[in-house]
Amino acid sequence: MKNTIYEYSKVKEKNLKEYIINTPLLHKYFKLDWNVLKSQQYCGILNYDNQDFYLLPKVSENNDKKNLDIFIYMLMYAYNIKLENEDIASCKNEKHNILEVFIQMFASNLFKEFKRGVYREYITEQDNLTTLRGKYLINENLKFNHIKNKIYCEYDEFSMNNQLNQFFLYAVKTLLKYTKNKKLLKQCELVLDEVEYKTFDINNLHVHFNRLNNRFKDSFEFAILLLSKSIPLFAKDKKSFAFLFDMNILFERFVGKMIKELEPATLLQSCDTYGDLILKPDIIVKDLIIDTKYKKLSAKNEIKRDDKFQMFVYGKNYNKTNTMLLYPKHLEYFDYYLVLGKDGDEVNMKVKSLDLGCDECGYDKYIREIKKRLEKIV
Repeated sequence: MKNTIYEYSKVKEKNLKEYIINTPLLHKYFKLDWNVLKSQQYCGILNYDNQDFYLLPKVSENNDKKNLDIFIYMLMYAYNIKLENEDIASCKNEKHNILEVFIQMFASNLFKEFKRGVYREYITEQDNLTTLRGKYLINENLKFNHIKNKIYCEYDEFSMNNQLNQFFLYAVKTLLKYTKNKKLLKQCELVLDEVEYKTFDINNLHVHFNRLNNRFKDSFEFAILLLSKSIPLFAKDKKSFAFLFDMNILFERFVGKMIKELEPATLLQSCDTYGDLILKPDIIVKDLIIDTKYKKLSAKNEIKRDDKFQMFVYGKNYNKTNTMLLYPKHLEYFDYYLVLGKDGDEVNMKVKSLDLGCDECGYDKYIREIKKRLEKIV
C-alpha cells in the first residue's frame, strides 16, 4: 500500500512536508524538530494534492494492509460503526478512503430513516396572518397592525424545521465537501429542502431524543464523529482535508468498551472532585482502577514518575488497593508489579501490555481474539 506514514515516524515526501509546515491547522498532529517533521499519535488519513496519505498505528511489523485492518477494526468497535466486508475491502484496495466510506455509510443510514418519515415536532411560530390562528397577540397587533386586515398570532406548527433536522442539513452540507460521491448526500439534502440552514458548534450541541426521534440517534452520533474528526484545509487547497483520530482516546475507548462487556465496569464520563483534586481514571472494574496509556514502553524504568503518582492518587482517593497501567504491546510483552507508597499506605500497581495484532483476522475474529487476551489481563 503506497503513501503510508506510521505514527511517530519521519515524513519523507518533500512536497507533503512543506505543505504540513505551511498549514497551521496541521501543526497539532505533527512535530517539527531541527527540520525533521514527524507524525504524532494521530492516525487516519491526510488528503493532499489529490492523494491519500494513510497515517497508521504500527501494530504489525512492516505490513501496511494488516495495520490498516486493525485501525479500522478498532474504530468500528470503539465507535459502534457497522461496516460491511466490501466497505472494509474497498479501503484496503484504495478504491475509497476511510472518510469516503464512513460518509457513504452515514448518508445511506440517514436516507433510510428519512424514507420511513422525516422527524417533525411542534414549533411555536409568530406571524402576521389574514385570519386568526392560535393565540391573538394584543401587544404585537397594537405595535404592527395599523390597518385592520392583518392579525398577529402565535400558533404551533407541526414542522420539519426543528433543531435535529437543521443539524442534519448542516452535517450533510459540510460533508459534501469531503466526498467525491455526492449522490446520497444530495438526496438527503433534497429531503430537507424545507429546513432552515444553520451552522452549529458541535462541542456545545444538545439535542433531546425521545421515543419519536430516537431512531435518528445513531445517525446524529455518527455525524458528530465525522464532523469532529474532519479537518478542513480548503482555504489552502480545495481538494485537501484530514480525518484523524487521537490514538490515546481510541485505545481508551476500545479497551474500555471491551472490559465493560467482559466485567461490570465504570467508564467515567466526567471528572470527580476530591477537595482540590480533579480526577478521571479511565476504567474502574471491581477492586481495580485501570488507566490506559497509548505509549511505547520497552522496560520498567521507562514508566514515568507522573504516571506512578497518578495511580497512587487514584488508588487512595477511590479506596482501591489495586491499580493497573495498560499499554499496547510494542516490542515485547511485559508484566510488572510495583508497590507505591510505604508504611501501611501502599497502593499496588500492575503494568501490563496488550497485543493489538492479529494474523489474517476478519473483524469478528479480531474482536474475539483481543477480548480473550484482555480477559487474561484483567
